[in-house]
Amino acid sequence: MSAGGMRILSGLFIVFAGLFGAAGVAGAALAAHVAEGDRFVAIAASMALIHAPALLGLAAVTARAPKLIGVAGMATVIGVVLFSGDLAMRAVRGHSLFADAAPTGGTMLIAGWLLVAVAGLFAMVRRGADQSHAPAPKPAVPQIDGVTR
Repeated sequence: MSAGGMRILSGLFIVFAGLFGAAGVAGAALAAHVAEGDRFVAIAASMALIHAPALLGLAAVTARAPKLIGVAGMATVIGVVLFSGDLAMRAVRGHSLFADAAPTGGTMLIAGWLLVAVAGLFAMVRRGADQSHAPAPKPAVPQIDGVTR
C-alpha cells in the first residue's frame, strides 16, 4: 500500500474513532437521562466507546501490516455501525436496521479483532526476518547536558 493510501486509511480510522467516541458519549447520556433502563442504548453506546480508541490504535500502527490492519479497521467500522446502529434503531424506532444487522455487526467486530491478532503475528514474523539480515544497532550512549558518559 502506498504512503498516501496508508495516510487516507489512517485518517479514516481517526475520523470514525471521533464519530464513535461522540456517539458513544451521547448514547450513554441518552441511556442515563432519557431512555432510563434501555439496555439497547447502553450496549450500543458501550460498543461505540470501546471501539473508538481501538480505531485510534489501528490508525497508529497501520504501517506495520497495512493490508490486514486496513481490513481489520474497516471490519471494525462496519461492525460498530451495524451493531450499535441496529440497537440504537431498535431503541428509538422500535425496529432493526434490517434482519440480522446486529449479529452481522458483531461477527464483523469479532473478525476485525481476529485480523488485528493475525496482523500482529505477521508484523512480528516480518520484523524478525528483516532484522536477521541487518547488522545489530549500536547501543545508544546516554548524554546529560552534552556530556557523554
